[in-house]
Amino acid sequence: MNKKDSILRAALKLLTSNGLHATPMSAIAKEAGTGMGTIYNYYPNKEVLINAVYVDIKQQEEALFEHFNSKLPTKTQFEAYFGNTVDFFLKNPLYFKFMEQLHASPIITNDSRAAGRKAVESVVQLIDSGKNDRIIKNIDTNEILQFVGGAILSYLRWYLSENNNQGNSRSLKNLTNMVWDAIKE
Repeated sequence: MNKKDSILRAALKLLTSNGLHATPMSAIAKEAGTGMGTIYNYYPNKEVLINAVYVDIKQQEEALFEHFNSKLPTKTQFEAYFGNTVDFFLKNPLYFKFMEQLHASPIITNDSRAAGRKAVESVVQLIDSGKNDRIIKNIDTNEILQFVGGAILSYLRWYLSENNNQGNSRSLKNLTNMVWDAIKE
């Protein structure tokens, strides 16, 4: 792992455990095993670093859909998207915690949000194609994304809660079916 990646990982770890305001750049540098000069060479301030963590997570999320097969039925594609997204965040709970804390924050710039939107472009295309084929309800795509994202968020909160961790493949399948039933024509 290079210094830049070490800084991103350290920032992710500390920002999710300590919070934005209780995480100084010096603590991030120490956790990354680097000096303050090095951290500022890559990230001139904490806001730039936070946006870099956000974009890094979104780029990794985008990689989930590199092999998205648009020739499969719409429902099959949706099930793969939904399951892959949940699985991605279950395997990376710090990513989920970071996104939950900072996704709506004004610290995340419009450019970073545009990168985040790019990460789900194949899902937007899936929804739009489904709407054109009258498989998915003719509702604004952003509204559908908010609904689906809310279901994913709710499931992850439930699954990752300290006293739960009882989610299983059946509960995820049930949720996927309920969300599909809600958006299908």
